[in-house]
Amino acid sequence: MDEKLAKKLRILADAAKYDASCSSSGAPKRKADMGGLGSTEGSGICHAYTPDGRCVSLLKILLTNYCLFDCAYCVNRRSSNVKRAKFSVDEVVTLTVEFYKRNYIEGLFLSSGIIRSPDYTMEQMLLVAKKLRRDHGFRGYIHLKTIPEASPWLIEEAGLWADRLSINLELPTEKSLERLAPEKDGASIETAMAQMFERIEEAREERRHFSPAGQTTQMIVGADDTTDADVLRTSAKLYGHYAMKRVYYSAFSPIPDSSAILPLKSPPLMRESRLYQADWLLRYYGFDVDEIATGTDKGMLDLDIDPKLAWALRNRHRFPVDVNRAEREMLLRVPGLGARAVDKIVVARKHTTLRLEDVARLTSGLKRARPFLITADHHPKAKLDSLGLRERLVEKPEQLSLFG
Repeated sequence: MDEKLAKKLRILADAAKYDASCSSSGAPKRKADMGGLGSTEGSGICHAYTPDGRCVSLLKILLTNYCLFDCAYCVNRRSSNVKRAKFSVDEVVTLTVEFYKRNYIEGLFLSSGIIRSPDYTMEQMLLVAKKLRRDHGFRGYIHLKTIPEASPWLIEEAGLWADRLSINLELPTEKSLERLAPEKDGASIETAMAQMFERIEEAREERRHFSPAGQTTQMIVGADDTTDADVLRTSAKLYGHYAMKRVYYSAFSPIPDSSAILPLKSPPLMRESRLYQADWLLRYYGFDVDEIATGTDKGMLDLDIDPKLAWALRNRHRFPVDVNRAEREMLLRVPGLGARAVDKIVVARKHTTLRLEDVARLTSGLKRARPFLITADHHPKAKLDSLGLRERLVEKPEQLSLFG
């Protein structure tokens, strides 16, 4: 690689690190055709995990970090004093192909600042995907970060070549956008999401290719005083209205020469972790936002304990539950029991009456689950009423987990 291209790569790979939404979750398996290049089934440096356990390594870069917009929270904003670079379409294609041949990657995540116009930028990005697929037979994973202000037909064409499209909401409320990114319009972003959702659903029904891995988005957390409850309400809306595959949360990171309206330091990283855990409860555990947020300190999640345990401690009157009789929906609310463990319990209790040692074999989270469960040989009512229960169950920082 020549030094000029290597320098661009250093700048634009570093500039892309702030975008968290580069998972390949939901991508279909693609085997290389005869004479084709790439596959999402190969080996390489693993950066993302798919639902079936495959590891997919991605080249994650910006097309350019020049930008017409001046969003206060963005290191690549128009007024930012950072080193700038821009790839040509052919340079991105060459890097992707050459990195794949060296077994460094299995796919591409491509985002960009806005240059010339949203349409021009979107066209350049879709040309990268189109050339990889059409000219090089590339069958690896491609994720394009789309530009909401771009023409719908450009985004639709991009979906023909990419496995996943995404549009960053950036901030969780219209008020936040007006204050920190006045050149962006939340309504137009959601309109683009709605159009993408419709195209994905139509393609699925007609069994044709259009962004088969769905769409994702990202929100910055901690750039203003928006509460966790408001963040989660926005996420619930996106999941419900647009079948969002995933909402990513990115903790605000202070940037050089930043605006006085921004905080001077990042929010605790634990806040980001708690939001992901709460998001998991929304998607897979049957909770709604009000259940998670009610009783919290001014709409902020507890940083000391995960939101599932926090809910259980606020609702002790609903526990303990009988592991041999309780509905699956209630077992999912027991701290320490993950969805897989609950499914194993539901199957196992059809054949035997479960004891505590049986539950221990089905979950690694028995320590936290124990005070909330009744088994044939265990009834913890006295311990559940204990004032010291929270202190006993608070996780050590190095033991943080997603509900067992």
